Amino acid sequence: MDKIVISSEKAPKPIGPYSVAIRAGELVFTSGQLGLDPATGSLVPGGIEAETRQVLNNLRHVLADAGSGLERVVKTIVFLKDMADFAKMNAVYAEYFTENPPARSTIQAAALPKGGSVEIEVVAIL
Repeated sequence: MDKIVISSEKAPKPIGPYSVAIRAGELVFTSGQLGLDPATGSLVPGGIEAETRQVLNNLRHVLADAGSGLERVVKTIVFLKDMADFAKMNAVYAEYFTENPPARSTIQAAALPKGGSVEIEVVAIL
């Protein structure tokens, strides 16, 4: 099985020594995405809803460059800085996964990179 490194010009560059995504066989594994504006590398303003929307848009671009898409996601892991933001994150998340949503885990993290409120990683099929 080949391991193919995926990059995306429409998503933020990695902020550390990792790949944005890896394609292995018929699966795509993304690294966690924050609500970063790809043009500036800064968190988008507007709080948890805006960050969640940006995260999912970033993931959409990464998956497209890997040959997949949000409709092909089978598993997500959501990291929240504050579980009190769950309902707001969940409402935006539901806009992106309208039918046959993927399996999901959501956990509260003590802190996220760059002071983010939400980070999401996914596994998708091709």
